[in-house]
Amino acid sequence: MSSKTYSTILDLRKTDMAILLLRLGVGGLMLTHGIPKLMRLFGSDPIQFGNPIGIGVEASLTLAVFSEVICSVLIIIGLGTRLATIPLIITMAVAFFIVHAADPLQQKELALFFMIVYVVLLLTGSGKYSLDHYFLKRKSNK
Repeated sequence: MSSKTYSTILDLRKTDMAILLLRLGVGGLMLTHGIPKLMRLFGSDPIQFGNPIGIGVEASLTLAVFSEVICSVLIIIGLGTRLATIPLIITMAVAFFIVHAADPLQQKELALFFMIVYVVLLLTGSGKYSLDHYFLKRKSNK
């Protein structure tokens, strides 16, 4: 086995690529949950959605759409990534700890998994391959 297999030294190019893949993957997967909610929000049928924190059905759905669609797109393009993870962390915490609280782990583990990934992105930021990096680089060159 190669000594690189067990190396604990980070290669920043690979780390930035890994963060890009993480952003694209988690953002795209979350859009598959958010877009149907967006269609429900703007559809003609009466809104049927949970009210887990007591702010009303429409407000709950609107906040879910904001986090799952708008914030996911921001994460995909790497713009305001750390800020965009905060509503998603809250949404996933509500899903895990409130909406699915009584459910077995198999039914709520996806919310926990998403929440963990968003916490990682909150800690790491968007990496080199992002609009955050591009704009910060431009700002520091002026």
